[in-house]
Amino acid sequence: MTRRSPTARLWRAIPPGLRQPLGLAAGLIALAWLVICLIGPAIAPFDPLAQDLPRFSPPGEVSFLGTDELGRDLFSRILAGARVTIGLALVLVCLSMLIGSLLGLLAGFFGRWVDEAIMRFTDLVMAFPTVILAMVTAAALGASLFNAVLAALVVSWPQYARVVRSIVLGLRGNDFVWSGRLLGFSAVRSIRVDILPGTMGPTLVLASLDIGTAALLLSGLSFLGLGARPPTPEWGSMVSAAVSHFDKWWLGVFPGLAILTVVISFNFIGDALRDALDPGVAPR
Repeated sequence: MTRRSPTARLWRAIPPGLRQPLGLAAGLIALAWLVICLIGPAIAPFDPLAQDLPRFSPPGEVSFLGTDELGRDLFSRILAGARVTIGLALVLVCLSMLIGSLLGLLAGFFGRWVDEAIMRFTDLVMAFPTVILAMVTAAALGASLFNAVLAALVVSWPQYARVVRSIVLGLRGNDFVWSGRLLGFSAVRSIRVDILPGTMGPTLVLASLDIGTAALLLSGLSFLGLGARPPTPEWGSMVSAAVSHFDKWWLGVFPGLAILTVVISFNFIGDALRDALDPGVAPR
């Protein structure tokens, strides 16, 4: 038997969708942004809060991407803002997945009044437009990044609850679940051992798709003045500040491109994970 090289084994371990040019590019872009989240402030050429440079300097004169209305380096602020926007999006997705999955597990496994209560509350939240409900919640709580995450969390968990519940309803009637219960498994152990592993794949796919959506939602709240407060470097607030200076194109284009690349890259990664984890989808 021919032994594969470590490089070949690593390539085979990558989901088929990520081996395609678009998937590979998306994975590299997402990885680059995650690295920037960790080391961005350390490699920034200027202090993102310092107002030492000429105001409205175009790209290439005194800084790589130009300066803003207060003489702050735009490139440094985008690097620092990655930790804020992407970091909070990851936190939001993790919390939404945890809360929604837990409620979906309880609703699908126990059924009856538990299912009815949880699903009716889920339907109530989903009945409102997502952005509108997030705006109202953020406005009621007050403008801050913490409140923006709470407002986004209010509208983000129901989709996980519905997906997990539908999977649990299909799993709980299987023979291996009934066998465990007949052997004396408690409800908690049955959920943990027999049900939970079957929900992990679709939940991870949904979470990977939701990272870009979360980043876009948090940036939108900051754009409307309901999230980050000055002088915090956050991409949505940077685009909002650029609205008053349409002739200074670089102020809004580069933060907007940062948001665009994050959303597109994680959407492609989610599609690749779906292809890899769904046995009904043939590798491309």
